[in-house]
Amino acid sequence: MESEDQTGQKDQTGQKDQTGQKDQTGQKEQTSQKDQTGQKDQTGQKDQTGQKEQSDAQEPPVDTEESLVEDGLEEPKTEESEKSANLEAELEAANIKASDNWDQFLLAKADVENIRRRTNKDIEKAHRYAIEKFAKDMLPVVDSLEMGLTVTDDAKTDITALKEGMELTYKQLIASLEKSGVVQVSPEGEVFNPELHQAISVVPSPDHKPNTVLEVFQKGYTLNGRLLRPAMVIVTPAGAVRTSTKEIDEQA
Repeated sequence: MESEDQTGQKDQTGQKDQTGQKDQTGQKEQTSQKDQTGQKDQTGQKDQTGQKEQSDAQEPPVDTEESLVEDGLEEPKTEESEKSANLEAELEAANIKASDNWDQFLLAKADVENIRRRTNKDIEKAHRYAIEKFAKDMLPVVDSLEMGLTVTDDAKTDITALKEGMELTYKQLIASLEKSGVVQVSPEGEVFNPELHQAISVVPSPDHKPNTVLEVFQKGYTLNGRLLRPAMVIVTPAGAVRTSTKEIDEQA
């Protein structure tokens, strides 16, 4: 009996040892399997991570809607800022040009005003002193007449000398008039010109051609070619037949 019990205990102990060994062996196998599985998982994750990085490096970045919207907003802002800057520059240039033009306008206006004032003064002076030269030319004539009047007060004055003095004064007066553009018209013996002459009488004359001035009753004058006063003249009839006294004597 004791031997049987000992044999039974040995069998149970052997079974326990085998079971413990099996359990340890199973645990070791499970542990090795887990380790292998963890290593495989880590290796797979690493492979997947490397593949993702390679794909990300190879594929170009894809523009998302948000990035496109931001880019679209930035571009109009940049264009608007450039346009506003250009407009401001153009406005400043236009203001500078307008200021320069305004200054030039003011200067031109001042010049025109000065010219107008000077012109008005010149016109006024011309009206006031238009006969200045003529008046200066008349002064010697006045002096000569005054001297002639003082001489006539003397009872012993020679008439011939007085006449000569008057003739000199007259010549001096005519010369002064000619200096001012006043020319005497004395057409005696010339053909009658209705533009310069005025006939006060018509007298036939066998010794003169038709329409000829026989006598000047009053001399005329022109100012720089313009008639001041026509000459009063006596003329022969127009178309009259000339018969001189010499021809009558020869016929007789």
